[in-house]
Amino acid sequence: MDIYDISFFFSTIWVGPFWFGMLVFPEHELTKKALAGPWFFLGPILIWWAVTVTNPQGLVDLSKDFANPSGILEGLADIMSSKAGASAAWAHMVAGDIFVTRWMWKRCLEHESEKWVNAVTVFFGVMLMPVGIALHAILVRGDAKPNMDDSAATV
Repeated sequence: MDIYDISFFFSTIWVGPFWFGMLVFPEHELTKKALAGPWFFLGPILIWWAVTVTNPQGLVDLSKDFANPSGILEGLADIMSSKAGASAAWAHMVAGDIFVTRWMWKRCLEHESEKWVNAVTVFFGVMLMPVGIALHAILVRGDAKPNMDDSAATV
């Protein structure tokens, strides 16, 4: 087991409690509190930075490949075929998945969606993001329900 295996493991495990809270306890105050700040995606972002700093050549190579449009995809494939590149890409994807999943979870709460709608979109938000986004777009529609706390402040 090397640093890249460890970074892969930690970027995955980091989002687990946040995802589990949104999935199983979507309306619980601890879930809302845990997802109020940046902690839910900060772990994978820091792991991405750590992997990138320990192996900056991948980022240098990617920058060079962007200068040659016909070689971008090949260069990206080369970077992704290394443990460092795959680990950094995984941390990047996990951070994006949990960030968008949090948005979908909040939107489900704002729309007072049924629990199964929240569960389906949150589950697929982390497990298979394109499916999660598609389901969320189909299942959560219309205007958000007014928040009682917000309406009391405007009266």
